[in-house]
Amino acid sequence: MDISSVSDQKLRSIIESEKILNEIQDVDVMLERALYESCRIVNADAGSIYIIEGDRLFIKYAINETERKKLAPGQKLPYQNFSFPINEKSVNGFCAITKQVINLEDAYDISSDAPYIFNKTSDNLTGYRTRSMVSLPLVNQDGVALGVLQIINAQNDDGEIVSFSEEAIFYLQRFAATVTQALERANLTREMVYRMIHMVSFRDPKETGAHVNRVSSYAVEIYDRYAFNHGISDLEANHYRDSLKIAAMLHDVGKIGISDIILKKPGRFTPEEFNIVKAHTIIGALLFKSKHSPIDIMANDVAFRHHERWDGTGYPGKIDLSVVDETCPVAVPCEGLKGTEIPLAARIVAVADVYDALSSERVYKEAWNEEAVLQEIRNQSGKQFDPELIDIFFSVLPRIKQIQSAFIS
Repeated sequence: MDISSVSDQKLRSIIESEKILNEIQDVDVMLERALYESCRIVNADAGSIYIIEGDRLFIKYAINETERKKLAPGQKLPYQNFSFPINEKSVNGFCAITKQVINLEDAYDISSDAPYIFNKTSDNLTGYRTRSMVSLPLVNQDGVALGVLQIINAQNDDGEIVSFSEEAIFYLQRFAATVTQALERANLTREMVYRMIHMVSFRDPKETGAHVNRVSSYAVEIYDRYAFNHGISDLEANHYRDSLKIAAMLHDVGKIGISDIILKKPGRFTPEEFNIVKAHTIIGALLFKSKHSPIDIMANDVAFRHHERWDGTGYPGKIDLSVVDETCPVAVPCEGLKGTEIPLAARIVAVADVYDALSSERVYKEAWNEEAVLQEIRNQSGKQFDPELIDIFFSVLPRIKQIQSAFIS
């Protein structure tokens, strides 16, 4: 195969990767996929992607094929959660400040003239050896740096670590431009979601950014293991998790239609008040009844059905939205959905939401201790929750705990 043929294949691969990114709407799902595709394009073993917030760089995702292969099938590497000041002392900080590509043949052998050093802490903890490394700034059309893409240990066809070639840098720079555009677009979507959540928080103070970030991230972790267990293709799983992340964030958006006099009540609801609160599921579903996109469809399912119960005793039950009075929706008692009648996304979010609610302080209760929370989740398997999802929840609990620590209220 000649060089031009290889180059054509590589460009076609990049175009396909760009298409994948442009179809993703959630910023977190997009960044994770962008990192994966970047490493795949240049056959790299590892990498990280960082976002600039203020004067700090925050890691969003990291992948490492060598370390992943040490795990049991379906398991993931630990959830990354750290940040550091943007300055010239670190490779990625220097990259963000200067907006220059940094290409290192050996991260352990940086010239003494360079203002930055490579932090070996992660390598020391895992026994990994970082050699070739390239950091690329994610710079928008206005010249503003949004983040840094770091790719580690390029490999040849025999799996040997090699330096990043000029050709590899060219491909990565092209793809980094696409990542930046996708990031800006996904950020707009996230801002719109946050605005909706902020409006809800005026009614219900517990609907915070931290709460919805935890619930949506838990939901994706549960789904990822579900998809692995069921042999769902990467293409299908990636589309589903993109919609799920956004839909899960909007699970309680219907509370915008419930009086804050009730939602801010410093105590438990009366039966009459609780019946009013139940209507938030109907209101939320009505917000997405047009179903113009996969996200609309899933947001409708999640908002409408995340309080249904596996045993059929949940709410709002078998209500026909087409006959609901939109000016004054009411959750009338009716037969609840049962088992797999409840959409998968709603069953997943139900587990994630209850875990977070029990673990968090509310105006009417203290946060439960971890042992009590986990026991209640176990007790509700086959009653409130899908038993399969509870098994999955406990299998991914270490990752969920790491996410919980990352999003402190």
